[in-house]
Amino acid sequence: MAKSRSVVELTTRYDLGGVDKIRSLCLSPHSDSQTLVYLGTFSGSILLLSLDTSTNIVARLGTVSLSASPVESIFVLGQERGKVLALCNGYLFLVDSLLSQPAKRLGGVLKGINVVARRVRGRESSSSTDLLLLPSEVSGESSSSKKFLQMIGGGSRVSDLKGKDLRREGVLHQGRYVFAVAIGERMLLIELQCDEEDGKGDSFVVLKEIVGIGGVKTLVWLDDYVVAGTDKGYSLISCVTGQSGVIFTLPDVSDPPLLKLLCKEWKVLLLVDNVGVVVDTNGQPVGGSLVFRRRPDSVGELSFYLVTVGDGKMELHQKKSGACVQSVSFGPEGCGPSVLAVDEAGDGNLLAVTTMSKVIFYRRVSYEEQIKDLLRKKRYREAISLVEELDSEGEISKEMLSFLHAQIGYLLLFDLRFEEAVNQFLKSESMEPSEVFPFIMRDPNRWSLQVPRNRYWGLHPPPAPLEDVVDNGLAAIQRAIFLRKAGMDTPVDEEFSSNPPSRADLLESAIKNMTRYLEVSREKDLSHPVREGIDTLLMLLYRALNRVEDMENLASSVNNCVVEELESLLNESEHLRTLAFLYASKGMSAKALAIWRLFAKNYSSGLWQDSDDLVPYLHENELIRLSGKEAAAAEAARILEEPCDPELALQHLSWISDINPLFAIQVLTSDKRTEELLPGGNHEKVIQAIDPQKVEIIQRYLQWLIEDRDYNDPQLHTSYALSLAKSALECVEVQNGNQETDTGSREAHDCNVGNISLFEIDVRERLQTFLQSSDLYDPEEILNLIEGSELWLEKAILYRRIGQETVVLQILALKLEDCAAAEQYCVEIGRPDAFMQLLDMYLDPQNGKEPMFKAAVRLLHNHGESLDPLQVLEKLSPDMPLKLASDTILRMLRARVHHHRQGQIVHNVSRALDVDSRLARLEERSRHVQINDESLCDSCFARLGTKLFAMYPDDTIVCYKCYRRLGESKSVTGRDFKRDVLIKPGWLVNR
Repeated sequence: MAKSRSVVELTTRYDLGGVDKIRSLCLSPHSDSQTLVYLGTFSGSILLLSLDTSTNIVARLGTVSLSASPVESIFVLGQERGKVLALCNGYLFLVDSLLSQPAKRLGGVLKGINVVARRVRGRESSSSTDLLLLPSEVSGESSSSKKFLQMIGGGSRVSDLKGKDLRREGVLHQGRYVFAVAIGERMLLIELQCDEEDGKGDSFVVLKEIVGIGGVKTLVWLDDYVVAGTDKGYSLISCVTGQSGVIFTLPDVSDPPLLKLLCKEWKVLLLVDNVGVVVDTNGQPVGGSLVFRRRPDSVGELSFYLVTVGDGKMELHQKKSGACVQSVSFGPEGCGPSVLAVDEAGDGNLLAVTTMSKVIFYRRVSYEEQIKDLLRKKRYREAISLVEELDSEGEISKEMLSFLHAQIGYLLLFDLRFEEAVNQFLKSESMEPSEVFPFIMRDPNRWSLQVPRNRYWGLHPPPAPLEDVVDNGLAAIQRAIFLRKAGMDTPVDEEFSSNPPSRADLLESAIKNMTRYLEVSREKDLSHPVREGIDTLLMLLYRALNRVEDMENLASSVNNCVVEELESLLNESEHLRTLAFLYASKGMSAKALAIWRLFAKNYSSGLWQDSDDLVPYLHENELIRLSGKEAAAAEAARILEEPCDPELALQHLSWISDINPLFAIQVLTSDKRTEELLPGGNHEKVIQAIDPQKVEIIQRYLQWLIEDRDYNDPQLHTSYALSLAKSALECVEVQNGNQETDTGSREAHDCNVGNISLFEIDVRERLQTFLQSSDLYDPEEILNLIEGSELWLEKAILYRRIGQETVVLQILALKLEDCAAAEQYCVEIGRPDAFMQLLDMYLDPQNGKEPMFKAAVRLLHNHGESLDPLQVLEKLSPDMPLKLASDTILRMLRARVHHHRQGQIVHNVSRALDVDSRLARLEERSRHVQINDESLCDSCFARLGTKLFAMYPDDTIVCYKCYRRLGESKSVTGRDFKRDVLIKPGWLVNR
């Protein structure tokens, strides 16, 4: 059982004075401020009372006597000048709504009635005016069933208990109402025709009779099914087919059955002793069982609560959980059976409970007052549960829901429940993030005017800084504990009272949860000043929690922080990295670079330790960890990669390159700039700003200008080539020196200047590639630099540039002894004398070098076919071993003979083809065509007879006149033989 709360409150009482006892009760709204109360007595009379809801005054309007037996049930048919139907002594009685005329008893077969139920239409019905589904919508039913539906559907909605629609019922339905009555072993479905003028035309029609159902004590008719309760159990009866089925049976010893229609869900509550089971229109249980503390005398529905009365007590239970939320005593224990009625046709807020001779009226307390009462008592969870229940039932608007979440959140915040408070804030769609600004920064401040002055219920103090909230909350807890010890009942959190939290823990929790709220609020579409406030205050909260990584992430991302508000605070707390990120994000590059330079200087000088702590750095979407000074240089380079002041970039380029030349290259070759660092070809100024000792940086910059920016300046190409050549000479000198002394292996391994190489390939390979790919440098200037060096391949490339073929062959063949390259160069020259010249070099290298017989044999083997054998024999040295040359010379001579004979074969085959083609042409020209008297011109269709004619290659024949008109190259078919040549199979040479 939940803690009791005030869902309903007492309105007024009315005492019959013990003259008669009440058996039945019905409420009917008469106007906005008046409700009619019909009381059925044990003596067989109906009493009419009037309740003025504005003044809570009850007046007795009239009475009418029906019979000497108790009035079992009362139904109000229509509102203004309507009718009242009552069941008394087994008969149905009709009387006017104001009881001004005598009652009329409906006779005929309507006698011995046990119980009567009015048909109610559920929300799933297809029409708002039809009683039942139209015949076309009922599939699989018999024709008699369809006729029955037509008969009781009738095109008018005769029984709908949905809210205030009943006030117009008499007009819309023209006095037609449908009921189910149980008489003995049968059940009748009847239609009442009420004459609202004088009652003389009141009548009824029996629509259907269903037999085989006896002992019915309670009925509910919903849509097309009737739920009937007997001493044996509950059954479901189809009003269309008359078939019935058992929902479940009752125990042998149990209280009488009791049914209650739940109009909000359009389901039926079945009672088995003190247990309630909810079923749908098909008789299937829905949800769990509801267990009451006692078997109720009567059950009612009030909003999303079930109201039960019995034994002088009224209890309100939640429909979903069955928990009792309020218990009210309205009479002494054992006061007799009670009856409950709810104003379901009105606003649904009024209910009445009867004892034997008294009527007690209650009104539902508005949900706002219920929530206020729970909040005053600090029963926050119940308040939240009530709000969520109101939302699920559709009893509350979205605006009010957001208001309530914010209101509960404020109370939780001042009650030091910060996590729950922020959860409520996040559920509120209407709460503005600027409302929490006063909790973080004291007024007045930059954003004081951005804080809305929203009106809440006045249950909490005005906003104050979180420190004050925590201090005041702790003081309130201590005060409550003291008052409780003094014997006063004071609402206080049991957890706080038994184990009071420390101020530091509470303040940390407050800041963390406020941070969480601002983080979510950043994603909302807000005005720029509010965004500035959120990001700036979020940075302050991160700083208070010392969440350095979050501070840096916020500062380095796109943000709306106000630098003026944070600059001095971050300086004081020495969060310089965050400040540098913030400067950079706001375009204050000079200040940001000054901080990064300070970082690098302090790390380099040993003022700060830089060995243990590695700083995370995001490089090309990959997180790497760098030392402190490297991270500073990387961040400075990241700033300079963006478009910025060129002078600023040149100013900081030196110290960045000292730490890591790769970062300097990123600055110089950034693709994020649309132009060069110094547009207009001022690359010389950039090179001058680089330390001349950092040759690789200069080379990488020149390479980027030439290859990526397509610079065609010959001087630039020459400078790049000279720089590469100088580096190559240094590398060769270092390698030669190491080979001589057999020391300095580390320098031999990396001959590049500096500890970090900017290139993946060797400097000589880069030089060779550039010398071969570029045509703009001055080769003679490069040759002057490397003339006396061992860079033979580079020299070969340069001599080739200036056209000195002999020197190139000498370098390739004699210096480098690269036979394949020398032969390939001869192929590129394309002259036979080049191979002879190369052969001569192999056989007579001069300068005291031995002849290169193997190279000569290789040359003859690969290219001997293109050489003159006589010249080769003349060139061969007498000292050349015959064994080496014999095979090659023999193969060369055989190749010459083969080449000669192959030429003869080709010549003779060509002559044969020419003879065949001449013969085919002659045969075509000498072909005969026979013309007789029946032959026609293919163009004008005239008879040829003895006329001149012409024949085209596609075998079409025309007279001479048409031939002159068409011409000799275009036939009747439109084919132009000059453009579209015709070739017949007989003309092809097949030999």
